[in-house]
Amino acid sequence: MFRISDDVAIVQTVDFFTPVADDPRDFGRIAAANALSDVYAMGGVPITALNVVGYPMKELGPDPLREILAGELEKIHEAGACLVGGHTVEDAELKYGVSVTGTVHPERIVRNSGARPGDRLVLSKPIGTGAVATALKRGEASAEAVQTSIECMATLNKDAALAMVEAGASAATDVTGFGLLGHALEMAGGSGVRLVIEAARVPTLPGALSYLEAGCVCGGTKRNAGHYGPSVSFERDLSEAERMLLFDAQTSGGLLVAIAAERADALVTAMQDRGVGAAAIVGEVLDDAGDGIGIEIR
Repeated sequence: MFRISDDVAIVQTVDFFTPVADDPRDFGRIAAANALSDVYAMGGVPITALNVVGYPMKELGPDPLREILAGELEKIHEAGACLVGGHTVEDAELKYGVSVTGTVHPERIVRNSGARPGDRLVLSKPIGTGAVATALKRGEASAEAVQTSIECMATLNKDAALAMVEAGASAATDVTGFGLLGHALEMAGGSGVRLVIEAARVPTLPGALSYLEAGCVCGGTKRNAGHYGPSVSFERDLSEAERMLLFDAQTSGGLLVAIAAERADALVTAMQDRGVGAAAIVGEVLDDAGDGIGIEIR
């Protein structure tokens, strides 16, 4: 974020990755939605976007790239932003993403460091995209589970962010590669608090848990569990797959929002009224106990 006047700060972000869907247009939609999420998580409004592309033209030809860019443009327009250019290089492996510029009033920025004891935690999208994507790569995912996951990833966090800002959120973060617990720990550490997450209340994608039970655990999820695990206290008996689901590396996940307890139900209702059907209260914020544990799972 960079403040340029008393009334305007800009939010600048970039994100790109290798394909997470077989269909090029779906890949473009997901990559754009993922990049836009950083702006939404700070309460910002996207205004411009730049393409970032690494592409094996000789191997794939121009048609898949056209579809990727068409899918991306669909989401940029849905966000109300303008595509103003980009850059493409020849690469042995396909990579695609977007650099996004947004604006926000300096006094209405939502940071990931403002959670307060007594706040409730609201999650706007189900988790499990990493498990479904891994099952797809292994040929074990059902067509229904894959399509549900794709539509979840391609859904903008625009409506969830608008509801969050209107409700007066204390803090927020988008849930992506570090998984629900990794991003929640960033919020806990930045805010100087401890978070409680009620595992049974966390929305999950259809099939995600069963794929993890079958061993469809991506490398990012394993790294999340190894890195963040020591800061998580599991206060209830969960299976290994249930634990890994909470560490599951997400692509274009939802917003995790901390908000005053008396406004939490209203925020969930506002999100659902805007079409964010999976929105749910998944936990609360406590004082930091000073024991190195940032999250309790109950």
